Order: sequence, then C-alpha cells, then structure tokens
Amino acid sequence: MAGRNEPCPCGSGKRYKDCHGSLGAQARVGFVIAGTQKGGTSALASYLFEHPEIAMPTVKEVHFFDNEDNFQSAPVDYARYHAYFKPAERRKVLCDATPIYMYWDAAPPRIWQYNPAMKLVLLLRNPITRAYSQWNMERERGSDPLPFEQAIRTEAERCREALPLQHRLYSYVDRGFYSDQLRRIWRYFPVEQTLVLKSEELQHAPEAALARITDFLGIARFAAVAPRSVHARPYQGPMSAEARRYLCDVFEFEIRNLERTFGWNCAKWLEAGA
Repeated sequence: MAGRNEPCPCGSGKRYKDCHGSLGAQARVGFVIAGTQKGGTSALASYLFEHPEIAMPTVKEVHFFDNEDNFQSAPVDYARYHAYFKPAERRKVLCDATPIYMYWDAAPPRIWQYNPAMKLVLLLRNPITRAYSQWNMERERGSDPLPFEQAIRTEAERCREALPLQHRLYSYVDRGFYSDQLRRIWRYFPVEQTLVLKSEELQHAPEAALARITDFLGIARFAAVAPRSVHARPYQGPMSAEARRYLCDVFEFEIRNLERTFGWNCAKWLEAGA
C-alpha cells in the first residue's frame, strides 16, 4: 500500500490520501450490484445495508461509472466517487448498488480500470415483466406519456435521440437483452468475479440467495431473513395480451440462451400469465 502522501497506485496523479486512501482502511470499492434495473436491486441493497461487514454509500445509486462527466478528462477524479462512502466506517467490503452499470456500454471497462478485482452481482428478471415495470415507473414519474405497447413498438426510433449513448428512459426492451451485456462484462472480468441470480431467487428464497452472495464475497452469512419488497409501484392495470405476445416473440431466443448459459428453467417467463 502506498504512503498517504505518495502518488496513488490507481494512476490518478493524486496523493494516496486524497484518492483511494480517502476511504481510510478500505482501499477501494470491492463489489457492485450492477444490474438489472427493476430486478430487485433495491431490495438487495436494503438487505446488504444491514450487514455488519458491508459499507453502503450515502445514496442507493451512485451513478459514477455511467456518468460521462466523470470521464471527460484524465486522470479520473476518484475522490468524487469515494465521497459517497463514509471514511469512518471500518467495514470489510464497500458496495456500490447502481444497476445501470450492466446496461451502460462504457461502465465495465471503467470499473475494470478502477478495480480489476471488482466483484459484480447481477440480478436478472424476466425481461418481459421487467420492461413493463420500467415503463410503469416512467409513466408514474410523468416521463413517458405513451401507452406501453406504443412505447415498446417505437422504442428504437425514440432511443435514437440519445445516440451514441444508450437511452436512460425509453430502453424498455433493449435493457432485456442480458446476454450481450453479460458478454461485455466478461470481456473485462473473469466469470468467477461475477454472480448472476434470477430475481425470483431473492424474491422467494432470500435467505438462500443472500447466502450465495455472502459466500461469493467471502463474508459472514446473514441471520434468518424474510422476503421483502422495496420501491414496489402500483400498476394501472395488467400488461395487455397483445403486448405480452409481442415481447414473447422478441425475447424468446434471449430467454432460451439464458437457460443454456446458466442451466435455468425459464419456461414461466414465456407463459401468458407470468
């Protein structure tokens, strides 16, 4: 470890005490909840907040590695990132829970440059219901006036306004192609540094899912825990049969690919009432 007044090993050009050393005993953030939006990440973060060995940031989603302003010039000012973590906390692991990192093209290489040893936890939800949940959130916020079926059928055209970046609001369908996002992550991080879970695992069997996560992180397991729902929003109504059929056609190959990759059974994802 560098001395407090020596240059930080990350290459920022800052003194260690003003960069990674600003976290006190903890050198850097050690794992991220990197996906997926509306996949149960808020519930997971709420569990982890209660773990005595994990330090969570002062906000649920830091949005450091998907913020283009943070990477306009070199070296990157990681002190801005570390400011979200309380230096006084002496915890074994620091966690950043920002689910868009999985979807944002530039996030994985930026995370790797910051910490090649980073561990990533990824919750994957049925992409069909995930899309509807994201649209419902944006509808409730007043960010999208279009009905769901119109929104998903015109998504590609609407998202062009954000090019060359991804669209943060209207990417209902695009965010559901998990395989491409995982391949991008695995280009930078070994598979062994990632843990991919179905959202249903945390929702229906949280104790087992959290045991997998704590074992993955090398920390103590939780005591008994009960299922919880965080930031669940009421729906105006169920997804229309027409929209569901459309999304089943769009995502069938993707869902079958996830089954092959992870040995999952995702048949319920494609059922009419799923």
